[in-house]
Amino acid sequence: MIQKVVALSFPPSTTMDKLSSLARFKNACPFLGKTAPSTLRSLSTAVSPRFPSLSALTERATACPVMGPALDVRSKQIVAGYASVAANADVEKIHKDKGVFPPPGATVEMCPHASAARAAARMAEDLAAAARKKAQLSKDEVAQAAAAGCPFHQKAAAEARKAAAPAPAPAPTPVTAHNAKKHSGFDYEKFYINELDKKRKDASYRYFNNINRLANKFPVAHTARVTDEVEVWCANDYLGMGNNPVILETMHRTLDKYGHGAGGTRNIAGNGANHLALEQELAKLHRKPAALVFSSCYVANDATLSTLGSKLPDCILFSDTMNHASMIQGMRHSGAKKVIFKHNNLEDLENKLKQYPKEQPKIIAFESVYSMCGSIGPIKEICDLAEKYGALTFLDEVHAVGLYGPRGAGVAEHLDYDAHAAAGDSPDPIPGSVMDRVDIITGTLGKAYGAVGGYIAGSEEFVDMVRSYAPGFIFTTSLPPATVAGARASVVYQKNYVGDRQLKQVNVREVKRRFTELDIPVVPGPSHIVPVLVGDAALAKAASDKLLSEHNIYVQSINYPTVARGEERLRITVTPRHTLEQMDKLVKAVDQIFNELGINRLKDWKRLGGRAGVGMTAGPEPEVQPIWTDAQLGLLDGTTPHTLRNGEKAVVDKHAVTMARAEFNDLLGPISGPVQCSRTVYQHAQPEVKRQTHRMKTGAGVPLSRDIPVPPPAVSVSA
Repeated sequence: MIQKVVALSFPPSTTMDKLSSLARFKNACPFLGKTAPSTLRSLSTAVSPRFPSLSALTERATACPVMGPALDVRSKQIVAGYASVAANADVEKIHKDKGVFPPPGATVEMCPHASAARAAARMAEDLAAAARKKAQLSKDEVAQAAAAGCPFHQKAAAEARKAAAPAPAPAPTPVTAHNAKKHSGFDYEKFYINELDKKRKDASYRYFNNINRLANKFPVAHTARVTDEVEVWCANDYLGMGNNPVILETMHRTLDKYGHGAGGTRNIAGNGANHLALEQELAKLHRKPAALVFSSCYVANDATLSTLGSKLPDCILFSDTMNHASMIQGMRHSGAKKVIFKHNNLEDLENKLKQYPKEQPKIIAFESVYSMCGSIGPIKEICDLAEKYGALTFLDEVHAVGLYGPRGAGVAEHLDYDAHAAAGDSPDPIPGSVMDRVDIITGTLGKAYGAVGGYIAGSEEFVDMVRSYAPGFIFTTSLPPATVAGARASVVYQKNYVGDRQLKQVNVREVKRRFTELDIPVVPGPSHIVPVLVGDAALAKAASDKLLSEHNIYVQSINYPTVARGEERLRITVTPRHTLEQMDKLVKAVDQIFNELGINRLKDWKRLGGRAGVGMTAGPEPEVQPIWTDAQLGLLDGTTPHTLRNGEKAVVDKHAVTMARAEFNDLLGPISGPVQCSRTVYQHAQPEVKRQTHRMKTGAGVPLSRDIPVPPPAVSVSA
């Protein structure tokens, strides 16, 4: 038990590498054994609001009749070990004795030994204070702890009741897991627990990391502790537009004029000039007559396919086997017949199309860029089949808009790159072009454009029908004006500046090349997606955890059902804002973790017969040509932006800024001069106001303010 207490006494900043020990101690302590793993993970990584040097779990441990005294012993040991170097004079004396002479202006905090001593002293003080608070626990708090499952508090509460009443009290009614409400019929809570246990047993249970991207440090973020920073390598803000200066400036101006919320649905007070202007901009982007904005592209896909499938008589929906869940859900909601064809397999698709009369309504739903493997759909060829068999084409460009084409309209535009570049910003379609042949295009504002929301683009009649019939559009509160304005500014900026797209692709090529040199298995594909195959759910989670805890690199593991079992992976996102030094660090860290965890490399997958497109041939891997050519990237004429180095600022294109600002002259007024991407807030000291805290709780009696859903970067696969 004392070992457990010592392990838990580390501050939150160092607890992360100790969390795997919780699994070993769960059998020794009934409270740990009964408490949900997610709750333990939250408490272990959350900072105590009362005692900043302690974790929330350590603070709770001070109130335990067994662990409390042990922690008291530990605090005294800490004091004894560090008290001699806690004062400035002592530190200076040690430096002098050891021949260390700090430079002028150096502080005690710069000495790692002195800093450790002071941190330890603070921890000891907090442990002592927490122990004193423990002695002041109210009867209600003891009862709450007993009800939460702590056997020691249960015993103490029972003894207190026995001392207070001469007659034995009746046995308390057993409490279900997490103090859940007890139903007289079906045991709902048990059902929830069993379903969650299934996810944990097959290692598909999802943990949400607390990642807070920093506007001034992209791609850096802080974790649950604002002082702990990590490099983000998996965000879908592909171009860093979430903190582009002109986008932030536009959003600030819009917020100042129009406020926060939209005020209602599009039908009731939520149909503003910003929304209409964004839809016009998106229609121009895809050279379509009309567009319609939704709260997300998940909703756009679901609402559109369900509406079309249910309204078109006897409609048949043809779906690529790797389509996104939003498209699958929309087809399911439509009630129409669904026919699945093999991924990107034109022969299989045609064999299934020809089984139905040409006059029968059909929709072929597919994607341009498949986000988990990086493959690109054969858009032109599917359009050929659609025309031959009388089908509509429904193209999801979610992972392509902003990233492909001279104006960022997606892969359909990219396939006729020169023609669209020559047409400029004309809203008129280019007859015979691939983008013109696609009937329905859906896209997102939440990835390359750095905002939130989704949309559809197509004919005026099609868009109006969806607007009039789709519940997902009709009954949803409209997006806030500032968000809509920021998205519109982002679309305009990217239409006028190709450099971000070019540099992203150059950096992607470099990371893929480095991985190939180290025999790290990357699922081959011509797009910007960098999927590193792991092939095991537990190993993928462990690799992600080790990258975060040991290298300050955040790459989320991708498990079932997002990918098939046995094809688990690390999906790495390379942006134009990642520096050369950050790329070096990433490649070395992934290589090291592959060695430490024994993850299969390319040669191992070849020996095993291959998986997920990796190692499928005995010889060299077939070379996949990127969709961006060297000429389109500016590599032939020397116009490619250079990869950033640490300390360099990202390029903000002046022409694109001017064009983005001009789009808002009518609503916000003209603006010139330096981009104002922030607002100065003057803070005045206010007297402290004590507020009554309502103890809302989640899980096993954990206060909501402390129940931060942050998973531990546990390095143990079994943890």
